[in-house]
Parts: sequence; structure tokens; C-alpha cells
Amino acid sequence: MPKPLTDQEKRKQISVRGLAGVENVSDLKTNFNRHLHFTLVKDRNVATKRDYYFALANTVRDHLVGRWIRTQQHYYEKDPKRVYYLSLEFYMGRTLQNTMVNLALENACDEATYQLGLDMEELQDIEEDAGLGNGGLGRLAACFLDSMASLGLAAYGYGIRYEFGIFNQKIVNGWQVEEADDWLRYGNPWEKARPEYMRPVHFYGRVEHTPEGVKWVDTQVVLALPYDTPVPGYRNNVVNTMRLWSAKAPCDFNLKDFNVGGYIQAVLDRNLAENISRVLYPNDNFFEGKELRLKQEYFVVAATLQDIVRRFKSSKFGSTEVVRVDLSTLPDKVAIQLNDTHPAMAIPELMRILLDTEHQTWEKAWDIVTRTCAYTNHTVLPEALERWPIDLFQNLLPRHLEIIFEINRRHLERIANLYPGDDDRLRRMSLVEEGDQKKINMAHLCIVGSHAVNGVARIHSDIIKATLFKDFYEVDPHKFQNKTNGITPRRWLVMCNPGLAEVIAERIGEDYIRDLDQLKNLLEFVDDDSLIRDVAKVKQENKLKFSAYLEEHYRVKINPNSMFDVQVKRIHEYKRQLLNCLHIITLYNRIKKEPNKNWTPRTIMIGGKAAPGYHTAKLIIRLITAIGDIVNQDEVVGDRLKVIFLENYKVTLAEKIIPASDLSEQISTAGTEASGTGNMKFMLNGALTIGTMDGANVEMAEEAGEENLFIFGMRVDDVDAMDKSGYDAMEYYNRIPELKQAMDQIAGGYFSPDQHDLFKDIVNMLLHHDRFKVFADYEAYIKCQDKVSALYKNPKEWTKMVIHNIAGCGKFSSDRTISQYAREIWGMEPSLERIPAPDDPRQ
Repeated sequence: MPKPLTDQEKRKQISVRGLAGVENVSDLKTNFNRHLHFTLVKDRNVATKRDYYFALANTVRDHLVGRWIRTQQHYYEKDPKRVYYLSLEFYMGRTLQNTMVNLALENACDEATYQLGLDMEELQDIEEDAGLGNGGLGRLAACFLDSMASLGLAAYGYGIRYEFGIFNQKIVNGWQVEEADDWLRYGNPWEKARPEYMRPVHFYGRVEHTPEGVKWVDTQVVLALPYDTPVPGYRNNVVNTMRLWSAKAPCDFNLKDFNVGGYIQAVLDRNLAENISRVLYPNDNFFEGKELRLKQEYFVVAATLQDIVRRFKSSKFGSTEVVRVDLSTLPDKVAIQLNDTHPAMAIPELMRILLDTEHQTWEKAWDIVTRTCAYTNHTVLPEALERWPIDLFQNLLPRHLEIIFEINRRHLERIANLYPGDDDRLRRMSLVEEGDQKKINMAHLCIVGSHAVNGVARIHSDIIKATLFKDFYEVDPHKFQNKTNGITPRRWLVMCNPGLAEVIAERIGEDYIRDLDQLKNLLEFVDDDSLIRDVAKVKQENKLKFSAYLEEHYRVKINPNSMFDVQVKRIHEYKRQLLNCLHIITLYNRIKKEPNKNWTPRTIMIGGKAAPGYHTAKLIIRLITAIGDIVNQDEVVGDRLKVIFLENYKVTLAEKIIPASDLSEQISTAGTEASGTGNMKFMLNGALTIGTMDGANVEMAEEAGEENLFIFGMRVDDVDAMDKSGYDAMEYYNRIPELKQAMDQIAGGYFSPDQHDLFKDIVNMLLHHDRFKVFADYEAYIKCQDKVSALYKNPKEWTKMVIHNIAGCGKFSSDRTISQYAREIWGMEPSLERIPAPDDPRQ
């Protein structure tokens, strides 16, 4: 039997049909050796694998740099409108392979490393993930950067260069243990420090109102040092920039401390300033009102806005004097997109610059701010909405508090004129929330200070208009839009699943990589036996490969012919990993009861990180590992059911597990998941979805046909009705024997024989205060899972359903999402034209 092609060989076929001769392999080898020579320290003549990785990364980077410089020159010559995507998170993952795919270099690099006696996949595995995000929000930002470059938009991503990204997760005795993610310890070949663009950021101090204007004085200064990372578009020679700020202490120590011998302390105090960019807060959908977090949020905004104004003023190519002194045209040349409320301080900060530095009138400044800024909302969960205490603001950012109060005064004046005498509405719409402790509602600030407000899936955008921001929608309906999320098909198909990318390209050509809508052409082949066979074969190869990976890294042996049933995402009550656990226990009990029945074998894999301070989420992980311990060792069950917790889920692990999955679990309570993007990645890679009508699942069911997804459970209206009538978990517990049995086993210590009450908090929560109504969807979920098992026994019909899903993925490209942002919010036009490569003659 012929040996299956490796991923590398498959990508070779697709990435490069017709491009194989473009890049000179001998040039690459020469550059590789040159970089290797400079990498090696004088007294160390033996190269390590890491030296080889750096040599390869630097060789590939050489191909980026010329394009990067030319792209920036192109922008300065053309002076297009620029978009600035402000995000506290960019979950980039690895860069090397993605860059090779986008520059069509993978083939030549593979051949060059092969000729040098090296294995490119081994070298790629040395790269650290840039884990500067928690989950969906940060990964979305990364996909958006890819699409903005691929669509030729003059775009910049701005964030923080965290020294420590999202923690590494270890599972020790079944519990999550966090380890610091020291991702920069060996250096980062993809970034370039730009000290010439260092900017001061001010904190604390006081405000003086003088005849010459308002002055913010006696502040503490922290310097923001930018690091630039190139972001290549897909084969169009465009390379945009992600600029991440690192905090540095200024050098001017207080000399009076010197004189009394406080020099050492003065130097040590520098650390306090530099802590600002030290670590990413590891919370997803949860607001933590710490001073350091507010410092981070203001730090990135203050540094970025100085950069934006500088670039705006001098953006004509080759000009030395300041070209633009009038900031009234700022909204014609600049669009600022706020990725959630985390960069909300951009609104008062831009006001401060326009009022205090540029001496604009309030009305003029406010007009500029609202026409420039736009806000994306990512959640409806109340605990996720940012509300900062006024005392903290007063101390840290006194001038900004004054500005926010004035924004609020004018805003409430407008509302009072529209709704005379409606004091309750004024209270609900105020930017300042009254209570034991007065707080600034950052979402309200974002809505008032932006010209566009969008949700991230149609159902989510409807919910925020109907509930969360209902009052604001009634006043300014024109502001509210929907922009359903998307994913980049470059990373999430071509790069991670080259076998499937190739099978598709053989049928419909490879233009779909730039225009994912073309996937609908696959519907012509849905009954074609050869396509059905090829799609099934690719899936099986991916499963074999992932089984080998699990065996090597987790020392777990699984049945590659079982259904791979996967739920990977942050661990959170609303994502309902507990519903999945109840299904596992139910299935286990059924197999034990009828061991001779013809069960559909399943390997159920759950992965994800719990925020370190989130007790319930950590207990959920412990429950999953405990269930696995019992199920996996039960000889009666054998390999018909296996339960695996995937440790340290991150982008690189996602790229391995998603192509190998058969079933994708998207089972949040209807009305809680804003969109989801993992659901789209699974769909594109040929997994079928079991899910509720929540987030983007609704639109996925529309695009692929609801009959081609396994949809179950309450809809948003049902959940609302239940909220009004009251949810009684005990009613379900007493009525459904299998549910009662599963809960009694958890409560009675069946899965924790050494500690019977280990899961009492979970049991108590599920029975008495479960906001996410797990039991209400249990019956429908179990029935739906039975349908899944039945269909899996018919491989041909299963695969036909898979093809329908892949064909329905066109809408879920981040290229479509970004085109809509560009045209409908930013006032920019995407372009698929290629700009000249560095070695092409200039126009």
C-alpha cells in the first residue's frame, strides 16, 4: 500500500501549482546558510535545531521585508484612508508557515531545507505561539489582520506586546495548573523594535484650568516602545503592520533620591512602569476592575493616538514639513475600530488631544471623534461589561474623567430634550452609573462616541438592539449594524488542512482561497462518488495523524475509526461543557447496561483553559478528567468510548485537532454566544455541527441547510419565556431517570471515589442556581446525539452532509466580514490587485 502523502507534500501540490519554478531554491539555501552563520555564536560551531529554525525564519523574513517597505511607500505615495484596529488582544499563533503560504514560498523552502538535510515540519515546531489573546476576540483580530492585508486595505493593528501571553496549562492530578508563557525567551524573529517612534504616556497628576487652556500637569511618564510585525496578504505583495507597544521607564531618575542614597531604589522602581506590558489578563468574558488593567487600556490608546496623529499630519511621501495642520479632515483619512470596550479610552483621549493640544472647540472636536471611531460589541454577558469606578479614574486619569463627565452632560441634555420628564431613561442611558460606588459604563461611552456600533452575528446584533442597548437603538437606530464574524481560509484551510484544500481545488480550481463563496460550486459534486471518497479519505488521514500525535504527546491510545467528537474553547459555564459531561456519563451508563449492543464508538475530546480565578471553570476541568479516569479504564466499555482532556489548547493545537474532527460541539445556551468562530473552522474542515440556535450557528444552518446540522434545544424566545416563568432544575432532575442517575453519580463520588464531595459545588450550582439552564436542554441534546450516532454508521450519507457544510462556508470568510466593515463602517474600498513585488520594476 502506498505511503500517504505528508501535509508538506500536499501543500506543495496546492500552494504551488504553477509556482514551483518561481523561487530559486539555491538562493534560499545560500541565504539560509548566511543567516545560520550569523546566528551561531563565535565559540559555538555546532548548530542546534533552534539555530536552524531562526535561520529559516530569517530567510523567509527577507522576502517579507522588501514587500513591507514597498507597501508602506505605496501608502505614502497614494495617501489612502487608513484603518486602525485597536485591540488589547492579538492571538496570532505561529508565523513562519503562515508567511510561507501567503508568499507562495512553502514549496521552495521545503525543497531547500530537504536538500540541506533538514525537516521543515520539525523546524516549524520550534516556533513559540504568540499567545497574546484569550480566545475568540484575540483570534478574530488575527484573522482580520490577514484579511485586511489580503484585501489591500491600508490597515494597522495596534495592541500591547505582552512579555507573558496566555498562560500555559498543565494538568496535574486532574487539575489545571498555570505556568507563565515566556514566549520571548529565545527572541522573536518576526518583530522589529522601532525606538525612533517611542512615545510618552502620562498617568496620575492633576488638571489646571488656565486662560491659555486646560493643562494636565505633575504626571508620571511611561514610555511606549513600538515593535512592528509584518502582516502579509495572500499573494498580493501587500505587507501591513501590527504595532505592539512595550512599556519602558524614562531615564530621568529623581536626583534628590540620588543625593540621599536612594539610587538603587530609583532604578528598581523602573519595574513599576514596565509592569504595564508584562502580562495579559487571562480572563475571557469577564471584567476585572484592576488599576493595572486600566493602565494597560489607556497605555495602548495614548501611544496609538499619538502615532495616528503623527502619521496623519505628515503622511505625504517625501515631505519634511508638516503637511496637515487642520485636523478637521481626520475622519476622511482615519478610521478607528474599537475591538470591544477595552480600547474605549480612545474616545476621551482623542477629545483631550483635540481640545487641549490642538485647541479645537468642543463641538468641532466631538464631530471629529464620532466620525472617526466605531465600536464592536462582543458579548451580552453582564459580568463581561466594563464598568470602571470613578475614584480609580479620578486618581489615574483626572483629565479624562472631566471629559467623560462633559460628554455625559451633553448626552443627557440631548436625551432629556427627546424624552422630557423620563428620568428613568436618563438613569439607564447615563455614562455614569449611580450606586454604592459610582462607575463609568464603558459600553455607553463607546456607543455615544462612535458613528457605528456592531454585533458579531445577526442574532447577537438583534439581541443588543432589543435588550442590552435598546434605549440607544431607539435614539440612534442608524448607528447599529451587524458584521457576522469570519475566519481566514488561508490559515484555517490551506495551511492546516492541505489535503482537503487540494481535493477542493481539483474540483473547482483554487480561486476559492481568495473568494470563499466559490465553495458553493461543490454542490454540483455532492453526489459524486469520487468526491465523497476523497473527502472521507482526507478526514481519515487527518484522524490517523492526530491519533499518532496524541499517542506521542499525551501517551493516549485511541481508536482512529471512532467518531472524533470535539469541544474546544474557553472553559465557561455558558459554553456548557457540563452538558457534554452529562452526555458522556449517559452514554457510559448505556454501554454498561447493554454491553453487547452495536454502539457507535466515540472519542470525546474537550479542551480549553479556565481563567485562573474562576473556581467553577477549574472544577469543570477536574470533572472532565475524573470522568475520563473512570471511563477510559473500564474494560466493559473498551474503545467504544474514550474521554480525553486536551491539555494546553492553543492556536497550534487547534490547527491539528480541527482537521481531524468529525463532530463539533457548539452547545451554548441560546442568546449567550455572540458569534463563535471555532464553529466556522470546524465547518470549513469537514466536521458536522451539533449545536443550539445561538451565535453564528443560526447563519451556518441557513447557509448549509438546517437539515445538514444537528440543531437541538431552546431558541432565544424559549429561554426568554423560561426566564419569565422561572427555571426549575429539580423538575427535570426528578422527571428524567438518565439525568438523575448521572447527577447522583457525580454527587455520590462515583467519579471521585477518594473524595465523595469533590463536585458538590457543581451539583449545587446545576440543581439550584444554573443561569445557563443545562437540564432544560438535556433531553433534546441526548436525542440529537442519538441521531448523530445513527448517521455516523452510514459513512456515505455522513460525508454528503459534510460536503453540504463545506459548500455553505463561503459567508464565513473574514474577507467577507472585512469587506463589509470597509464599505459600511470605514468608508474604504477593498481591492484584489497585486502591488509590484520588490524586484519588479516600479510603475
